[in-house]
Amino acid sequence: MEATLLVELLTEELPPKSLKQLGHEFALKTLDGLAALGFIDSVVGFTFFATPRRLAVLIPNVREKSPDVTRDVQGPSVGASAQAVAGFARKCGIAIEALKKQQTPKGEVYFAHVTTVGRALTDVLAGKVEAALKALPIAKLMRWGSGDAQFVRPVHGLVMLHGARIVPGKVLGVESGKHTRGHRFMGRIDIVLASADEYETRLREDGMVIAGFAARRARIEDALKTEATRQNADLGAHEDLLDEVTALVEHPSVYVGEFDPAFLDVPHECLILTMRKNQKYFPLFGEDGKLLPRFLIVSNMQLDDPRHIVDGNQRVVRPRLEDARFFFDQDRKTRLEARVPRLAAVVYHAKLGSQLERVERMQLLAGSLARGLGGDGMLAGRAAWLAKADLLTGMVGEFPELQGVMGRHYALHDAERLEVADAIEQHYRPRFAGDALPEGPVAIAVALAEKLDTLAGLFGIGQQPTGDKDPFGLRRAALGVVRILVEKQLSLELFLLVNEAFAGFGKRIGDAHIDLEMFIFERFASYLKEQGFSKLEVDSVLCLHPTRLDIVPLQLAAVRAFLTLPEAASLAAANKRVGNILKQAAAKGESFRNADPDTLTEPAERALFDALRTASAAANASFDRGDYTGYLMTFAVLKAPVDAFFDSVTVMVENDALRRNRLALLTDLREAMNRVADIARLAA
Repeated sequence: MEATLLVELLTEELPPKSLKQLGHEFALKTLDGLAALGFIDSVVGFTFFATPRRLAVLIPNVREKSPDVTRDVQGPSVGASAQAVAGFARKCGIAIEALKKQQTPKGEVYFAHVTTVGRALTDVLAGKVEAALKALPIAKLMRWGSGDAQFVRPVHGLVMLHGARIVPGKVLGVESGKHTRGHRFMGRIDIVLASADEYETRLREDGMVIAGFAARRARIEDALKTEATRQNADLGAHEDLLDEVTALVEHPSVYVGEFDPAFLDVPHECLILTMRKNQKYFPLFGEDGKLLPRFLIVSNMQLDDPRHIVDGNQRVVRPRLEDARFFFDQDRKTRLEARVPRLAAVVYHAKLGSQLERVERMQLLAGSLARGLGGDGMLAGRAAWLAKADLLTGMVGEFPELQGVMGRHYALHDAERLEVADAIEQHYRPRFAGDALPEGPVAIAVALAEKLDTLAGLFGIGQQPTGDKDPFGLRRAALGVVRILVEKQLSLELFLLVNEAFAGFGKRIGDAHIDLEMFIFERFASYLKEQGFSKLEVDSVLCLHPTRLDIVPLQLAAVRAFLTLPEAASLAAANKRVGNILKQAAAKGESFRNADPDTLTEPAERALFDALRTASAAANASFDRGDYTGYLMTFAVLKAPVDAFFDSVTVMVENDALRRNRLALLTDLREAMNRVADIARLAA
């Protein structure tokens, strides 16, 4: 018999930031466990539920008993000892007479036709549920009561229903039943389920609980947008907070709160962060994007008169905003530049010194980079000198997320130049995938200096990322360098940047130049593939180790255009052949450079020399203009002379002078065609 299966775990309040993942993973792992035993088809759908006090999954068409499985098991050869044959039969649970003989490539062997009897859902469900719970990504487990059970929060109830039937079993020390729980204050506390299929409806109607995470989230978002429209306001960015708030309520309602407009004198970033992070409120913004003295509250209570809820939240948020104003007022009493010497007492890394030493390195590197970009090196040095000073402010101590942001506000208060203030804020960019990049040569220089100093220092002391672990965010820093160089089209050579970053440490760290460059190129390759270029295209260009990353996308576009030519496949194959010939010749100690036209005896090799010289002249002019597509397209005319050369000319002849000259001609051909990409890597 098939029926819908419900598994629900009732707990104390689950961690909100991970609730959605826990609910989904629990459902998937339970589903996989049952599918592996044949209780469900692997393609069956499911619905997961997650509220602050429960994880649940509803799976349709679950069998009461898994099907019998019959398979053939290969045993010993027919010539094996009687003892071995008897042992095989006993292991398979059948009589020796029931064994079959079958011919295989290794000779005739015994086979057993074995049937594994299906198992009852009752016998396995509790074990599969407990295994799914133990496999969840939980950093810290709790133990409660006198038992040995452990979970992220204490467990107080378990529902396991197959249709209308309770599936007996014990999970984390709790016996299964059919009793679930409604909302603490608005719904029926104890709900007895008649069947698994009525679970969601009964919770919603009798328990005042919207159990589905996605359904609850959609309801909250709709209510927020409706209320924001009523307030002639906008919600701004709210996706991350929306997931967290969804995990805090079981029956959401949205109300409007207000705060004293006088608080708007404090930088809005501080007010927004304190409302979102500490209070889980949704700030409202006007048409001009500026913060309004109003916010939206997502409550777990639905009341006709919510004044007590609104008043309570308004009372709670006021001291939080007062704290932000206090930090802002106090911080401005000390100039940023006065804080910089105190960075000597702040450890950056035990092997790399203090934050002050880091700032000194950044100052020199940023000034040099800014001058290379045509910017003001003095301003870049000033911005780098002040860039970490806000780490010592009260506001950043309370809200580390405001690093840089508060530095900009305090720099402007100190009458620093706007370019300096902007660079202080933007030197952390990009903070995450898709984040904005720093603007202007001063900010760009400081941002690059900060990332390159981080990368060089940590690589120099052997702290490269390993596997999935990257505690210092070096992958993000390397990708930031890549994005800035490429998307800002900066004509800076990576090799020189890395060298200059390492030079700032002197002999304090080891030499890891090559390792760091390879690491950045790995991030660059991933970045290019995300831009839509194929692995083949990317490898063909990056294998040449280009010194300027900003021109690589142009070169890749040229490769893509070249591949559309009818001659592309033939020329790529010819390049591959040329490469193999030259590699073999070099392995034999052959020396060959610069073909001598006077030594060319065959018409085909002479024709190739002339065609190559003509094409190279035109191609090099295109290359010098940055027209890489034109450069590669120019060599399409070489298909015929190259084919003719290989059809009628033997390269590895006995005559030393003739052989070396032909090898030199092939070397000239390969070097001329492969300035943009290694064409041989494009061969099928």
